[in-house]
Amino acid sequence: MSYQPITDIEFSGLHLIEASAGTGKTFTLSSLMVRIFLEKYLPNQVIATTFTRAAAAELKTRIRLRLQDMYRDLQAYRG
Repeated sequence: MSYQPITDIEFSGLHLIEASAGTGKTFTLSSLMVRIFLEKYLPNQVIATTFTRAAAAELKTRIRLRLQDMYRDLQAYRG
């Protein structure tokens, strides 16, 4: 496995995020999802999975919060 910056990841094919607990997988995955929505708007072509319902709920919450933050930032930028 190798490190690849979030901004360098292509939106084609399959990608696996694999790492130990507490290393930022949820942050990375939520960042990628927000990037996909903002750059490509492909919600029907994206799936994210995890091992537990609790982790899936956490991921869903983080994605929504990040999207809300981005929306507020864009609104503030537009004035």
